[in-house]
Amino acid sequence: MSAIELDGNVLAERPVPGTPRPYEFPAVAEHHLANGLRILIADLPGRPLVSASIVLPNGAVDEPPEMAGATVLAARALSEGTEGYDAIALVEASERLGASLHAEAGWDAFSAGVDVPADRLPQAMELLAEMLLRPTFPTADVERLRDERLNDILQAKADPRRRAEETFIGTIYAPESPYHRPSGGTQDTVEGLTPDVLRSAWAAGLDPARATLVVGGDLRGLDVVGTAERLFGDWATGPGVRPAGTPDDTAASAGRVVRVVHRPGSVQTEIRIGHRGLPRRIPDFHALSIMAAILGGLFNSRLNMKLREEKGYTYGAGASYDLRRGAGPFGARAAVNTDATVPAILDTLAELTRMHDTTVSDAELTAARDFLIGVFPLRFETAGAVVGAIGGLVVHGLPLDELIGYRSRIEAVGIPDVSRAAREHLDLDRMAIVLVGDVDAFGPALEAEGLGRVIIESDDVAAAGGPPPSAGSTVGDGESGASGEAGDAALDIEADAGPTAGAETPTESPSTADTEPGETD
Repeated sequence: MSAIELDGNVLAERPVPGTPRPYEFPAVAEHHLANGLRILIADLPGRPLVSASIVLPNGAVDEPPEMAGATVLAARALSEGTEGYDAIALVEASERLGASLHAEAGWDAFSAGVDVPADRLPQAMELLAEMLLRPTFPTADVERLRDERLNDILQAKADPRRRAEETFIGTIYAPESPYHRPSGGTQDTVEGLTPDVLRSAWAAGLDPARATLVVGGDLRGLDVVGTAERLFGDWATGPGVRPAGTPDDTAASAGRVVRVVHRPGSVQTEIRIGHRGLPRRIPDFHALSIMAAILGGLFNSRLNMKLREEKGYTYGAGASYDLRRGAGPFGARAAVNTDATVPAILDTLAELTRMHDTTVSDAELTAARDFLIGVFPLRFETAGAVVGAIGGLVVHGLPLDELIGYRSRIEAVGIPDVSRAAREHLDLDRMAIVLVGDVDAFGPALEAEGLGRVIIESDDVAAAGGPPPSAGSTVGDGESGASGEAGDAALDIEADAGPTAGAETPTESPSTADTEPGETD
């Protein structure tokens, strides 16, 4: 490595990234039981901690509106008791095996799984089958979990970041879309969740013909298919099964809107700018991934370099697409000092416009492409990550080749592909702007910019201890905000990304959500 001399001091030049090492995603064997249960097996020599997961195709997006939050709560309650074990006995049985049972649900799917040393996999899968197929949803435990969720909803209202996420989703989606509210439900719906409602949500996806068992780890000497036949071979479609339909991802009415949640005295403003985004199954997924990384998914992304490095408005700014079975949200985000609110909005809109209207540089393309290719193998160091990635493909009906050919497809993306993705998937005219902060401080400047119709609503928590916004700072037409609760990023359990599915595009920016490529819920 060469060096340079500066004021008499010798400084080493910054090293450049090396060439990504070769990597092949593990081979996956596929089997089917007579009842239709699909089994995918990834044998991973040298990884003695085995992961097994059953993925059911029904998620929170498939719930009737009056049951919002039931699927997520049903997953949490699954381990609270079964026909053969109460909650404590189930935990003790798993701990004796050195196993960890878990169940999760999100927008797109419901899953139950176990992680266990390989030589105890058959016994651990017995517990998994017991938890998945024979839960009892004890009344006392359901009520406790329901109360915890209600308390969490109250906490979300006091958290500016979460309040911004909820308001943002409630702004960009129409009220009839499930994406208009959190996957964990709203106060009105959660209060009505009972053991019977949770049982109905669990039973909705209990169809072996649409379920998939994914197993990964060092499986030498283990008859995974035989064990699955013994435990799940008699599983029949239940009477409460509801087929998963096409998600209603209807966007809110056209036109740019600025929605402000007024928090008197707030020293920071949470900013969200975006629109209804895209589903996972799109033909230009890889070009979109690179475009999103350049825009707001890397530390040296355009948004972070402008708002953090150049202007010093924030500790981190980013942007991402949340790709689901339906069209999830696209959003740019930052938290800035109150006096920087309007300048930060203008700079963010300028960067979105620049990405839409101009081409990226060779250096930007190379940096994003090398990052996505380089981190890809790091995301599959454990059997659980491999199983999660395969589960992500299952949820979105993608072939296994999606993982095998991911790096070569990213490598093949060129500047014209990135430009096309930006033009087609950044809708500048429909960018909703959501702010959570002190409108009295930035309202006049916001009004002067004429960014769109402005809606101001008082923050429920802050309003209890302070006055409403003054008449002089009521911007635009001063409507009170419509819509209720919205997508709660902190409660949405799904975080799949990259080559698999239903996830935000990969990121290393601290301001964007985690984007592991393989975990499926």
